[in-house]
Amino acid sequence: MTKKWDIVIIGGGLSGFVAANYLAKTGFSILLLERGNKVGGRARTDEMKQQYFNLGPHALYKKGVAKPILEELGVNLSGKSPKVAGTLLENNIEYAAPFSPLGLLTTSLLNCKERIEWVKVLMKVMTINKEKLVQHTFEQWVKQTTHSKKVQSLLFLLGRLSTYCHAPEVVSAKVMLSHLQLVAGGVLYLDNGWQTMIDQLHNKAVMTGVQVQPQTTVKQIIKVDDYFKVLLSNGEEILGKYVLNTTGPDELYKMLPKMSSISQNGFTAVKGATLDVALTKLPNPQVLFALGLTDPLYYSVHSNAARLSQDNKSTILHVFRYYHPEDEIDGNSIKIELEQFLERLQPGWQNYVITSRFIPQITVNQRLPKLGDEQTLHRSKTGIPGLYIAGDWVSPDYILSEGAISSGKQAAEAIIQEAMR
Repeated sequence: MTKKWDIVIIGGGLSGFVAANYLAKTGFSILLLERGNKVGGRARTDEMKQQYFNLGPHALYKKGVAKPILEELGVNLSGKSPKVAGTLLENNIEYAAPFSPLGLLTTSLLNCKERIEWVKVLMKVMTINKEKLVQHTFEQWVKQTTHSKKVQSLLFLLGRLSTYCHAPEVVSAKVMLSHLQLVAGGVLYLDNGWQTMIDQLHNKAVMTGVQVQPQTTVKQIIKVDDYFKVLLSNGEEILGKYVLNTTGPDELYKMLPKMSSISQNGFTAVKGATLDVALTKLPNPQVLFALGLTDPLYYSVHSNAARLSQDNKSTILHVFRYYHPEDEIDGNSIKIELEQFLERLQPGWQNYVITSRFIPQITVNQRLPKLGDEQTLHRSKTGIPGLYIAGDWVSPDYILSEGAISSGKQAAEAIIQEAMR
């Protein structure tokens, strides 16, 4: 006999487990389906030779909407904040990053007039009313805000850093400024990686009665009377009164009948390449953070602020390349580019490698936040009664973990409100 569940959650990442924890408090019978053999999605952490590698560089906003939600659910967030000091590179020339008072005073990147302009722009970033930017791309806002090419480059750089988005000509200024304001409040690098968040959410969900079923792929979702029939790839069927889907938009579209109001609306994923490295020591221990000023490159030593190895003695760093949606990706050349960028900052680093991993193409977020997305997005409803969505692409205001976690809570609240009627 096919078992009936009150709620079926599809996807075992941050959205799915945040929602599961809120829903479990109501006494509903809940089944969470995860297609992988390990839960966590892009928030998982892989252990390689006793080193903890996130899927590329991960940081949690200290002043964001996600952190208080996790704390409300009892998740312990252990870690520290990296220093804001760092290096900017352009044409093989190094400049002190003007992200701290000392950096602003000592950088040779900006002249006196540009320093004053940069301070004024940063103050504007922190005080601007984002709601007035719904019709502006980030590039439009930047060019209206300052005519200085160097200050513009710094704003584009901070946009990449805070959102991983490298397409200022199409992304929403409102979303970009929302994240710029958050990153100004600092970030946390988490001890033992982001898997610690997932493990705590998973364990709390299971302890409160949520059944988690990994290695289960959903093929189709069909509404049948008062229930949804969830068809699995192995031919099995599951019935749920409510379904919460936390997959990406393309996967969701494939699961739904063509009559659904959810359409294949051309969302573009945010992608990049990552080189994750564990070293026995850092050849140049003074250089902990660096960015390409115009080249879309990132480097940071995360183990300087978080425990990321079993013995806590290794150096764990990430080198990342932000992709533009139109980039043609050649994995070999990208790998060489990232290794050369690291060599520029840490000469001889390959002599100290414990282990490393290169991923030529990684999805950072399921939706590049373009202008007009707000009109096609609904925070948790799909137009199909009883079917809800959550994920890093669902919120019109936030992306990344901010969007994933906040939309997970919002979807749970919407389901509870509907069920209580």
